Amino acid sequence: MPFPAAAEHIVIQIAGLDDDLEAAVRANLELQQYIDRDTHPTQIQRLLERGKDEIRRALEPYGYYHSQVTGELLPGGDRVTASYRVIPGERVIVRDKRVEVLGPGAALPAVSRAIESFAPAVGEPLEHGLYEDSKAAVNSALQLNGYLDADLERHRVEVTRATLSATIDLRWRSGQRYRIGAVRFSDAQFPDAFLQRYIPCEPQAPYDIETLLTLQQRLVDADYFATVSVQPAIDERDAGLVPVDVLLIPAKRTVYTASAFVSTDAGPGGRLGIERRWLNTRGHKLGGEVEFSTRVQAYSSYYRIPRPGRQSRLYSIAGGYRDEQTDSSRSRLARLSVIEALDDWHGYARTLGLQYLNGDFTVADEQRSSSLLYAEGNLGRKRANDLVFPSQGLSVTYTARLAAQALLSDTSLLQLRTDAKWIRPVTDRSRLILRASLGALEAGDFSALPPELRFFAGGDRSVRGFDYQQIGARNAAGGVIGGRYLAVASAEMEYYFVENWGAALFVDAGDAFNSDLNANIGAGIGLRWKSPVGIVRVDLGVPVHTDLPDDGLRIHLMIGPDL
Repeated sequence: MPFPAAAEHIVIQIAGLDDDLEAAVRANLELQQYIDRDTHPTQIQRLLERGKDEIRRALEPYGYYHSQVTGELLPGGDRVTASYRVIPGERVIVRDKRVEVLGPGAALPAVSRAIESFAPAVGEPLEHGLYEDSKAAVNSALQLNGYLDADLERHRVEVTRATLSATIDLRWRSGQRYRIGAVRFSDAQFPDAFLQRYIPCEPQAPYDIETLLTLQQRLVDADYFATVSVQPAIDERDAGLVPVDVLLIPAKRTVYTASAFVSTDAGPGGRLGIERRWLNTRGHKLGGEVEFSTRVQAYSSYYRIPRPGRQSRLYSIAGGYRDEQTDSSRSRLARLSVIEALDDWHGYARTLGLQYLNGDFTVADEQRSSSLLYAEGNLGRKRANDLVFPSQGLSVTYTARLAAQALLSDTSLLQLRTDAKWIRPVTDRSRLILRASLGALEAGDFSALPPELRFFAGGDRSVRGFDYQQIGARNAAGGVIGGRYLAVASAEMEYYFVENWGAALFVDAGDAFNSDLNANIGAGIGLRWKSPVGIVRVDLGVPVHTDLPDDGLRIHLMIGPDL
């Protein structure tokens, strides 16, 4: 069979394998390295024969121990084709498995889960890659939970070719569990005693990587530092203790912010802000913000006092003035608030505080002035697989407000509200978004409540297809005055036809009412863009069921996170 004196190209063909196995086989072929080289026919023949054994060995980690490989060279002009035909044969099956940990580490839930999920399981094909990953998972569970001297005493995989069976035999001895030793902070703008309060565990608590990650996150969330690095000094462990080194690099002390926004609820606008990240060695903060838009002009300032500890707290004193105008109301209110925030209360972020509102407002041509001092409590929880663009997530918020007419208030008030949003994937390119809001209030004099304490529906984040706060109970003249009850629900399906661009279909329904629920339903389509500044949503909505006048197509524009 004639071959060129020196082949300019070598082509490799492999038949009989699926794409994944073929890729693994090619990566193991020495002949693959000669594709772009001028190679003598004798050397090609030698590499072809060697390749048969290389293919057999490459298939063994996937459980194929009886593969048959044939190969031949096929000339063709200035190229030679190395053609292999592979019959993988039957796979080796795991017939017995013993994976155990001796010592106190066996009782750890993370270790038990790693052992229970060890793959391959009995009855499954032997895959060396899965085996190594599972072995590493058990070892990591021990190491990350303080069993730093854990020893893999026995690790054996026995393959019986005649019966196509394999036995997995592994045994660790966990040894002692280390504890967290001295936490050593680098020089920073705060005294060591203040920084020690961010440690989320008792002294000499059992070593746990989650504890160290929590410490790092707490220091990051404090917003005092440009860089936070928490590293266990494993090599310095002694007497059952592991020291921890924390590197802190201060952030810029004063921060100025400026942003522009567009919303069909508030119109185009902008914000200017300033914050002094720390005023003293106790980490107090001071800041303020100015907001201007078509419908809102607002000024606010705050003073914050952190209280880090096992349960970190933040106290905030804030004041401001807000002038807001909608199609149905106008309010000019001054606000003073004192709030305590707890970052983890039974899995929720909790805030408790007092709010004082004073000012005048007009609702549906009814003018009032009002003073209200009310207590407010808020519980919130948010879970997501991606905070920027979650394909799976849940957020829920519960709010309660209480005012007594005898305590600096023009009316008594009891208000309860809950808001929830649920996101789940449907396919790799689509997701379902469900949203609901429920609220109820009881007031001695409803007309004394400013618009922000009444219930309205309609707008970008409520019932699309309707204007902002267009939906609500009406007075005798037909003006929208808001309701004592709120019920809103929404269902939306998004599909992303390319990575950053998608479309949406939605149906929203809701009402703000005093006695009888009369659902207003809007539906429409939308465009989605994952922009560098957040998700941009442009929706076209129309009312499909309503008793309200002025029906028509409405555009809704929103920018920001999903949860």
